[in-house]
Amino acid sequence: MRLDRYLFFIRLLKSRTLAQGLIEQGNVRVDGRRVAKTSEEVRVGSVIALPLRGEVRVLRVLSLPSRRGPASEARTCYEELGESPESANVSHQGGGN
Repeated sequence: MRLDRYLFFIRLLKSRTLAQGLIEQGNVRVDGRRVAKTSEEVRVGSVIALPLRGEVRVLRVLSLPSRRGPASEARTCYEELGESPESANVSHQGGGN
């Protein structure tokens, strides 16, 4: 599934145009690689990192939605990684591997 379509379907952005603009800025990463094309493919298990509303969101793709459904349905399609600010600070300070 196209990255712009996925971000729109899981309700992170209000339109595909907004998703395309965010991707084209070059700040979105899929599996650690910077993405510049809106047509970049997303698969189950992919990890997406993107700036959104003043913070960096990191998501793992759990399923590919067939439509832009209600928020409750959209939320089941991804898992938020590093949700708490404390865990984000630890990873930036070099804690771990």
